[in-house]
Amino acid sequence: QVQLVESGGGLVQPGGSLRLSCAASGFTLDTYAIGWFRQAPGKEREGVSCISNSDGRIYYVDSVKGRFTISRDNAKNTVYLQMNSLKPEDTAVYYCALRMYDSRCAAASLYYAYWGQGTQVTVSS
Repeated sequence: QVQLVESGGGLVQPGGSLRLSCAASGFTLDTYAIGWFRQAPGKEREGVSCISNSDGRIYYVDSVKGRFTISRDNAKNTVYLQMNSLKPEDTAVYYCALRMYDSRCAAASLYYAYWGQGTQVTVSS
């Protein structure tokens, strides 16, 4: 059974940093992509970043470029999202998601079949 478990959220002051982790299990595909999404209250879910397992290609939404870094540890089946220079507008529930059988990153959530439970990130002074 596919499982994605996020961790690492919390409360941080503006300008601070957090590292989110997404531990994946229950599948043995070679072709997939893992994305990070976020959803703030009253807003639609937004694709934040993604990494392709096949060629390592990476995607970032414009609003986080230069501040967030996605990486992976294949030995641990874990994808990380390092978030620096956090802003109040980064406040949201962050989810990781798995796109199976296709390693292309996609910003739209409909391409991802499995989702984690989410972790809250709050940026506030």
